[in-house]
Amino acid sequence: MSQAKVDRYKEEKANRKKTLKKQKFMHTVYTICGSVICLAIVGWIGYSAYGYFRTGDKEAAASRTEVNVDALNDYLNTLQTADSAE
Repeated sequence: MSQAKVDRYKEEKANRKKTLKKQKFMHTVYTICGSVICLAIVGWIGYSAYGYFRTGDKEAAASRTEVNVDALNDYLNTLQTADSAE
């Protein structure tokens, strides 16, 4: 082996604990960040689905009722014509 390779190996061996500690720390950071991002995505999807299905229930529960007021209009018209005749 050349002297440069030997020196590099010795330096790597001297810093091995520091390098492994840094790698473990970065792995932990990436794991935590990934978990938080996944949790945020799942929470957002759940919140959106909850909102979507809740509004769907309100629309289905609401009903429209139509009232025929023709008879009432006819009666009011007869009262107005009776007042006009007097």
